Amino acid sequence: MDEKRLLKHWQDEGDAGFLYRVLAELEKEPQKREIYLKLAGVEDRHKEEFGKALEVAGKPVGSFQPSLRARLLARVARIFGPGILLNLRMREEGQDFRHYLKDSSRIDSEEERKAYTLKAVEEKKHSEMLQALMGMVNEPWHRMESGGFLRNVVYGFNDGLTANFGLVMGVVGASVPTHIVIISGLAGMVSDALSMGSSGFLAAKSEAEVYAHEIALEREEIALMPEIETEELALLYEARGLPGEMALEAARRVMQNPEQALKEKTTQELGISARTASPLKEGTTTGIATAFGAFIPILPFFFLPFEVALWTSFGISMLSHFLVGAARSVFTGRGVIRSGLDMFIVGLGVALVGYIFGFLLEGAFR
Repeated sequence: MDEKRLLKHWQDEGDAGFLYRVLAELEKEPQKREIYLKLAGVEDRHKEEFGKALEVAGKPVGSFQPSLRARLLARVARIFGPGILLNLRMREEGQDFRHYLKDSSRIDSEEERKAYTLKAVEEKKHSEMLQALMGMVNEPWHRMESGGFLRNVVYGFNDGLTANFGLVMGVVGASVPTHIVIISGLAGMVSDALSMGSSGFLAAKSEAEVYAHEIALEREEIALMPEIETEELALLYEARGLPGEMALEAARRVMQNPEQALKEKTTQELGISARTASPLKEGTTTGIATAFGAFIPILPFFFLPFEVALWTSFGISMLSHFLVGAARSVFTGRGVIRSGLDMFIVGLGVALVGYIFGFLLEGAFR
C-alpha cells in the first residue's frame, strides 16, 4: 500500500472518530451516546494501525488534528443538529466498506489483506448501526429496492400511461385516421408492457441473486469471525433499544446456532425475510400494470368520434397522470397535491411534444 493512501486512511479514520465523539456530545440519550463512543473507539483503533504502518514506512505522522472538513461538519452539527452529520456518516461508512474491499484486492501480503477485509467488515457494521439508529433497514452499498406489489403497479401503470400517451398524441398530430391511432396505440401498449415486464423480471432476478450472495457472505463472516459478529449483533440490538448487557447476552444466545444467527443477521440487515414475490410474479405484475396504463389514452378511440375521442383521451390521461402522481407520493414522501401536479405537468409536456413532433413529421413527408 503506498504511503499517500495510508496517510489518507489515517486522516479519514481520525476524522471519523472525531465526528463520532461530536455525535456523542450532542446525543441526549445515554444508550445512543455509548454507541457513538464505541464507534469512535473502533475508528481510533483503525487510525492507530495506519499510523504504525506509516511509521514502519519511515513516515511518522505525529499527533492527529481533525481536517478542516471535519471541523466544519462538527460546527454544522452543533448549530443545526446532528441529523445531517449522522446521515453523512452512514453514507461514508458504506463508501469506506467498498474502498477497503478494493484496497484489499491490491495487496499481496495475506496478513495485510485479511486486515483490510476485517476493516471493511467493521465499516459495514458501523453503517448498519447508524441505520438502526435512524430507523432504516437497507444498506447504502446494496442499491436495491424491494418495492412490493403496490409499487410495481403504480410505477408500471405510470410508465405505460406516459409513454403511450405521448405516442398517441404524436400519431394524432400526424393527422392519421382513427384506425391508425388505435393500431399504433395497441402496438405501443404491447411493446411497452413487454419491455417493462421483462425489465421487472430481470431486476427482481438480479436482486434475488444479490441477496443470495449477501447471505453467503454473512454465513462466511459468522463462520470465520464469530466474536466480531457477536459484538456487532449486540451493538445492533443496542441501537434498537436493548440495554447493553441484555443485548450482548441475546447476541451470544443467537450466535450459538449458526443458522439462527444467519437468519437474524439477514433479517436485521437486509429485510430478506419480508421478500416473498418471485421474479416472474414481479415481472408479470409490472407488465400488466403497464398495459392498463397504456390502454387509457386509446380507449376513447374505440367508441367515440375522432374529435370527441381526442379530447376525452386527453382529459382522462391528464387526470390519470395527476392520480398516479398522487399515488407515487406514498413512496417518495412528497405531498400528494405537489406530486400529483408534477406528474400532471409531465403528462402535459409529453402530450405537447408528441403532438408537435407528429405534426412536423407528417409535414416533412407530405
